Amino acid sequence: MPPALYDAHIHFFSHRFYSLLAAQHGGGATAETVCAALGWPVPPEDPTELAALWVAELDRHGVTGAALLASLPGDEESVATAIRAFPHRFAGYFFLNPLVPGAPERVQRAFAAGLRGICLFPAMHGFSIAGAEAAAVIETAAAQPGAVVFVHCGILSVGVRKRLGLPSPFDMRFSNPIDVHHVALRHPQLPFIVPHFGAGYFREALMLASLCGNVYFDTSSSNNWTRCLTPPPTLEQVFGQALDILGPQRLLFGTDSSFFPRGWVRPVFEVQCQALASLGLAPADQEAILGGNLQRLLGFPQFG
Repeated sequence: MPPALYDAHIHFFSHRFYSLLAAQHGGGATAETVCAALGWPVPPEDPTELAALWVAELDRHGVTGAALLASLPGDEESVATAIRAFPHRFAGYFFLNPLVPGAPERVQRAFAAGLRGICLFPAMHGFSIAGAEAAAVIETAAAQPGAVVFVHCGILSVGVRKRLGLPSPFDMRFSNPIDVHHVALRHPQLPFIVPHFGAGYFREALMLASLCGNVYFDTSSSNNWTRCLTPPPTLEQVFGQALDILGPQRLLFGTDSSFFPRGWVRPVFEVQCQALASLGLAPADQEAILGGNLQRLLGFPQFG
């Protein structure tokens, strides 16, 4: 376990998150009925209480801090409340659809509330990351000190939507990391985070990162996208190639944890540690990936 372990990717499934899902489901669904259908406990209505549950869960696993994602547009305040309650443990990101009127103003309000990162899902919301709507919100983020932009590329499958029978008409035409190239070049001081090593567009994500020093990968999830490549690479090979291109300073460990009672997904941590150890990576470089890089990027306080 490194001195400071930080998770770059935890979804904050708040009570309002489930209420927003219920509204999409229709038929009089509520947060309570949605959670019952999923077989998961209903989270506290007060986001501070849910944040406290996450603090206890991270303490149990020796995790120092994490980036929390407000995982539907409109749930920014839940994560903002969590980070105000525990500012030394959490930083906040929020989902944003730039096609919605007033999106740049929404970015301004979210950053004013203490959030740090915009999560853009081009395939989910049907827009080009290189288009005018995305440019407007990215320009707004670039004007915010300490901002980051998280761009989901590649395969996109949302388990909670599948389990609830909600439609997922995602458009893969907008999923290529190459589309981020021009945008990242325009904003060289703005960090862009591509989760899951590009989620199937691994080669393209590597090409993007080789050309843009402000592009980071987050290593989160089970990384089952490797099955779509021929031959499927091992996780050790994925890490090895990513290290060749990005070096150890632009990789951010993450789990993609999200709901209780599962909590923090320790097996993801363990298999990534095994992959890094098998590569013979120096301890300092392992520590950077597993915590130091996110700590530096988001300005978490120094410990020790």
